[in-house]
Amino acid sequence: MAVLADAEIKQALTGLKGWNRNGSAIQRVFEFPDFKAAMQFVNKVADAAEQANHHPDIDIRYNKVTTALVSHDAGGVTQRDVQMAERINQIGR
Repeated sequence: MAVLADAEIKQALTGLKGWNRNGSAIQRVFEFPDFKAAMQFVNKVADAAEQANHHPDIDIRYNKVTTALVSHDAGGVTQRDVQMAERINQIGR
């Protein structure tokens, strides 16, 4: 899968609520009422990632979960990352 150009990434981010560029990745921080709710979200993301065979980097800090996506094999952000970000947004509603 081809790496998206900067303009394509900027365009994709306009449709991805809460996501932003962080170096070579796109990321979003989700905040939950407590640790348990954060972990329930992470488990749902894990299931979706397994189904898609595309796994985000996840950082859990009590009730805040940072998810970052980059296609390491392609060397940057691809359409696969945009699609996974859309799926994660659906989970995080």
